[in-house]
Amino acid sequence: MPGSPTLRTTSLLSASLLLALGATACGPGKDDTGREKSSPSAAAALPASLTSQKLNWQPCPAPSAAQGGEGKAPGKLPDGTAWECTILKAPLDYAKPAGDTIDLAMIRAKAKAKGSGKRIGSLLFNFGGPGASGVATLPGYPPAQSLRTRYDLVSFDPRGVGDSAGVKCLSDKEWDEQRAKTLDLAGTAEQNKKTAAACKKHSGKVLPHVGTESAARDMDLMRQVLGDAKLNYFGISYGTELGGVYAHLFPKNVGRTVLDAVVDPTQDPVQASLGQAKGFQLALDNYLAHCAKTPGACPYQNPEDGRRRITALLAKTGKQPLPTKSGRKLTQEQAVMGIVAMLYSKETWPALSVSLSDAEQGSGDNLLLMADSYSGRDDKGRYNTMQAANGAISCADTKQRITPEDVQARLPEFRKASPVFGELTAKGLLGCTGWPVTGTSDTPEVSAPGAAPIVVIGNAGDPATPVAGARKMADKLGKSVGVLLTVKGEGHGTYGVNQCATKAVNGHLLDGKVPTDGTVCS
Repeated sequence: MPGSPTLRTTSLLSASLLLALGATACGPGKDDTGREKSSPSAAAALPASLTSQKLNWQPCPAPSAAQGGEGKAPGKLPDGTAWECTILKAPLDYAKPAGDTIDLAMIRAKAKAKGSGKRIGSLLFNFGGPGASGVATLPGYPPAQSLRTRYDLVSFDPRGVGDSAGVKCLSDKEWDEQRAKTLDLAGTAEQNKKTAAACKKHSGKVLPHVGTESAARDMDLMRQVLGDAKLNYFGISYGTELGGVYAHLFPKNVGRTVLDAVVDPTQDPVQASLGQAKGFQLALDNYLAHCAKTPGACPYQNPEDGRRRITALLAKTGKQPLPTKSGRKLTQEQAVMGIVAMLYSKETWPALSVSLSDAEQGSGDNLLLMADSYSGRDDKGRYNTMQAANGAISCADTKQRITPEDVQARLPEFRKASPVFGELTAKGLLGCTGWPVTGTSDTPEVSAPGAAPIVVIGNAGDPATPVAGARKMADKLGKSVGVLLTVKGEGHGTYGVNQCATKAVNGHLLDGKVPTDGTVCS
């Protein structure tokens, strides 16, 4: 789904390697992997060979399979502007900035020559995940085009993602085999250990250095190399956590910033996963209420009928996976993932109705197609780095290593939160079992005293990042820094969807007009 931001809390994405919120900015010292822990003042100064490097912008090729490309180079924009791509050198380890480097893939579309005002600089985007390729996503995100009047639009593959030292774990065939299994908690934990060992084997050098703090430091290096005095930034979903960590590390460098579909920085992985189970249940209930009001297009008589039949469908696929035309089977886990994928936007609710109806009639094709898209699998059976990178970044960011016994004890709470999504969400908490790198803390530090105002947007019907997280982020950023805007709508993300929110964002980014804290858009 081009342009659809992904989410940080990804315990629903797969039973392997997937976890929730991470953390950064711990006190100085070393963890038991020998990796330097850092704080805002701990990283050493970067050498001029990095801060003064010249970027060699060239016409973009087709995105790679690792980025999730569809085999075509991004087309020119309506005014004839071409997308340009380049490579930025960054330290592998910011505690040793003169040591080994990694290549970070970047993309840009230059500002319009004749816009409504003077060019401000670059506007950097992160679309979430963690694990989403900005190089592959930005050209397919139409709302951003209105911002080219004053900005070069820029995005990147964060470290560990896509073509930026992308994390490699399993082969495409092995990912398919793993997703086709239905395992209990002990089996899931054992499978995760084997996957973690594969990640260490193929990407062991980069695993200690893919955490959110290192990615935030990469963004400040980009700011310097792009020639911007301040970082103008647009973060979506996990990109809001990345933006908050950046503001904490570099408050004086914060430019015009928007955080949309906001991650709650106060929740640890268990709390975040529980909140997400509730969020997706709320979204499903909202879908069913809307569905019941569209007779002829809805397979259910009323919301209660829908909940009962969806629960029965999932129970059935748990015992006997549904067939598909590809020969692959739709397992219970894949069915849940397919439903989740279509709850991200109200625009995909009609497709959800068709997919659920088809599944009741014995066809798993549509739900598996959506689950594949959500998992980063293309129609040729190739996986991008989403799953591997998501696990690596999440496990680098959290200390928690949750056991099957821990999950078993929490299952009643998760099932109560969501009869449909609770159990699989809880199972996903085993994502860091056997991970070879010790993480930092369990909640990110985002306090940013002295930073410029940051617009923080929450959507009441957001299934992936519940709206309460936006207020928590605004509060944690600090007084006069976090500016809250709440939208009474459905879906994950508001920019380009809600007219009121879009107008407020454009006013802030293009004209420097900060909305009133507490503004509500209906």
